[in-house]
Amino acid sequence: MGKRRRATERKSVGVRNVRVRRGVLAGAAAVVVCGMGAAAFALSGGSASGEATSEEKSVPTGPPTSAEIRATSREFLTAWAEGDVARAAALTDDRTAASKALASYRKDGRFTKVRLRPGKRSGAEVPFKAAAMVSYEGVSKPYSYASELTVVRRKSDGKTLVDWRPSVLHPELRPGDRLVTGEAGDPPIKAVDRKGAELTAAKYPSLGAVLDSLREKYGKKAGGTAGVELRVVRAEDGKTPGKAGKSGKTENDAKAEDGAKSVPDKTLLTIAPGTPGTLKTTFSGPLQAAAERETAKRKQASVVVVKPSTGEILAAANSNPTGFNTAFQGSLAPGSTMKVVSASMLLEKKLAGVDKKHPCPKYSTYGGWKFQNDDKFQIKNGTFRASFARSCNTAFISQAKKLENDSLTRQAQEVFGLGRNNWSIGVPTFDGAVPVQADAQKAASLIGQGGVRMNPLNMASVAATVKSGTFRQPYLVSPDVDDRTPATAPRKMSGATAAALRELMHYTAVAGTAAEPMRGLGADSGAKTGSAEVDNQKKPNGWFTAYRGDLASAAVVREGGHGGESAGPLVRAMLLAGS
Repeated sequence: MGKRRRATERKSVGVRNVRVRRGVLAGAAAVVVCGMGAAAFALSGGSASGEATSEEKSVPTGPPTSAEIRATSREFLTAWAEGDVARAAALTDDRTAASKALASYRKDGRFTKVRLRPGKRSGAEVPFKAAAMVSYEGVSKPYSYASELTVVRRKSDGKTLVDWRPSVLHPELRPGDRLVTGEAGDPPIKAVDRKGAELTAAKYPSLGAVLDSLREKYGKKAGGTAGVELRVVRAEDGKTPGKAGKSGKTENDAKAEDGAKSVPDKTLLTIAPGTPGTLKTTFSGPLQAAAERETAKRKQASVVVVKPSTGEILAAANSNPTGFNTAFQGSLAPGSTMKVVSASMLLEKKLAGVDKKHPCPKYSTYGGWKFQNDDKFQIKNGTFRASFARSCNTAFISQAKKLENDSLTRQAQEVFGLGRNNWSIGVPTFDGAVPVQADAQKAASLIGQGGVRMNPLNMASVAATVKSGTFRQPYLVSPDVDDRTPATAPRKMSGATAAALRELMHYTAVAGTAAEPMRGLGADSGAKTGSAEVDNQKKPNGWFTAYRGDLASAAVVREGGHGGESAGPLVRAMLLAGS
């Protein structure tokens, strides 16, 4: 009997032709395959959470049961696969958004013959694999991917529903994004490094999103012809949502320069290839390879290398190469690496001198906050050189009372080109933020906390500005390609201030907190370490910025602890790789 029953079940396997009806694509074939067996499951007429009325049974509460999760997910996937938009959307907790997205999936994405196979669930989360044909003007190609859905219980009636998010449809989708198949608006590009070698995401994973952005901005200018593709077309604002901290800013705050989206459109499938145009970048293949290799060894690390004499970006990489581009768009407190900017201001205002006496007590209070040094150290009768090299917080906090609320903001903007939102490097960037602040937050800003936000690109530029003596906006693509005007700083620091900063950073590199990572890198080098406290993190973010010859680099290691121990070795590796 068991064998006959199994044979009968096999006869039900196959593709069901779907009749034309409202919300269903004519002639589309679809099936949902159960995770363990091969049989297509049948639908009952009832809801996934049961048919008991409120008179028969009280409203269910608590997490969905295994049976409810299984039934709801299967019913939703079946309706989606069949192209029954109304029924599938009704099984979600956001019928309007789901209906619009599911309709666009077939109309704009041009998906047919959709098959959805549930996988082994984990709690209320149900992973599944999708396979379909994508067709355009008589040409079709198969496409498959994996995604997941979550089943939740609606409080009002206890019904179990799919928690609707765009990523259910495809993991690359964010709010407002669409899947579109058609002639690509931007021709493909062949991006090459400074010596003409091709740059690809396969070889340099961290450049995936960068190459997408370069195509979006320069595809037409590079002279290629567009092909036919399935693409993720991003929402116009292109923002990447992030969780706001006490500062009110998110970690992923980033502007889209020149009107570009901060998250570029993404090609998922090429149906008919276009002809790429060649675009030369400033990247160094060997340095980029080193950056990829070094960040891959670490968790949550990002690094950038620039050329101080020109502003050219030579390398940029992230430990999670397919995730958010922290190297260019991160918005994080830079900790004590910000003391390079603060020191330049104190030197200019004659509030400090390299070898002048400078207070470094255990504690310093300002604006009602009590600040202290790491391990509560103090330097008795010390100089500013000693305070900078040991990264003494109170040496900077003690000067807050002598500064205006906008003193640091003006120094960062006018000398280092930070926080003006006018960088135009060739792809979207976050250009740093040093807001005007008062009281305790003003003091905290002097040591890279408070509302100050930076990323490795910003801090590599700070080191480059110290090395060259003037701000040169970093860039990836020559301004000559599109006649754009690079950002400039309203003024440059005096020669005496630049020389003093280089002396302070070099001393830090040979006798201060940066000595170990910078060991043996020579006389023409300088560095600054940093550790930035972050709410709800056990360990601070580790920062390091340095220069050596005509190279400047900065890195951050999230939850890395002391910058000299976490980010320092990463920057050292980059400075050596470029020698």
